Amino acid sequence: MITKCLFPAAGYGTRFLPATKAMPKEMLPIVNKPLIQYGVQEALDAGCHTMSIVTGRGKRSIEDHFDISYELEHQIQGTDKESQLEEIRSIIKKCTFSYTRQNEMKGLGHAILTGETLIGKEAFAVILADDLCFNPNGKSVLAQMMDIYQKYQCSIIAIEEVDFEEVDKYGIMQGEEIEEGIYRVFDMIEKPNKDQAPSNLAIIGRYILTPDIFDILRVTKPGKKGEIQITDALLQQAKMGKVIAYKFKGKRYDCGSIGGFIKATNDFYQSLYS
Repeated sequence: MITKCLFPAAGYGTRFLPATKAMPKEMLPIVNKPLIQYGVQEALDAGCHTMSIVTGRGKRSIEDHFDISYELEHQIQGTDKESQLEEIRSIIKKCTFSYTRQNEMKGLGHAILTGETLIGKEAFAVILADDLCFNPNGKSVLAQMMDIYQKYQCSIIAIEEVDFEEVDKYGIMQGEEIEEGIYRVFDMIEKPNKDQAPSNLAIIGRYILTPDIFDILRVTKPGKKGEIQITDALLQQAKMGKVIAYKFKGKRYDCGSIGGFIKATNDFYQSLYS
């Protein structure tokens, strides 16, 4: 049973400047909840109760959000506003939160390696909060991946088809379909040019990783932009047949981009208030 979920949350969020000059991008709200709260709820729904968050300078509001605000609760006690804190109170009650800092921004692989001290030697989930995933007709994306992990007991990556014009924004995988929507991965490349991409199956911000990934990341050399890429580390596992890709059911919003963020806000507003 996987009980820990890692949230890499140390990035600068430069695509949202100046909004993210003093506010973490993970705290940008979709309607009335910050992005990271959606991710934590997804992890909780998938059976994770320990949330391990890799932060950086200027990210203190994430810690404050997942804590009790006695002054605020005193102010709204007995008013109709009190009910608006019920969901976050429930999350705080059910989950344990731990934090560590990534002192240098050296890529997603480095962020995950930084989280080793919070995870230990066990399999764990990873959620990138700016990939907001929503499945109105069934299990969350991470819960679907947990089912895949129970069967295959190896690293699991979530994938979706993207336009070939956009493959240079993603890690791209190549593999053999062994069940409907499930692939045994044998090649991966980080942000290839369109003519270099082995497919249009893009890796998105949901992972289940086995603990040997930390040993692999320790010896993984910097790749694109001088960063340590999780794609390069996963490729080493894939060469041993230990990575499964899953074309998930549901919808993903790229809330790391302004267009995706606005689309998510509009869609979630419509679903809540229409």
